[in-house]
Amino acid sequence: MDRRLAAVKTADAINAIEGAPVSDYAKTLSAAWARGELTGDQMKSALLASHRKMAGLESRHV
Repeated sequence: MDRRLAAVKTADAINAIEGAPVSDYAKTLSAAWARGELTGDQMKSALLASHRKMAGLESRHV
């Protein structure tokens, strides 16, 4: 768990340096992954599904 938590903190720091905001949902998924509640594939699938949903909603408003 310590290595996963360190990986999450590193990824968040890199995103902050790059100016890329991390959504609360992504932070929740990352925390669940760090605790071993999700696999990496489950986390990626959930995040991609969320992004696809947001993209679909955005395209309807444009």
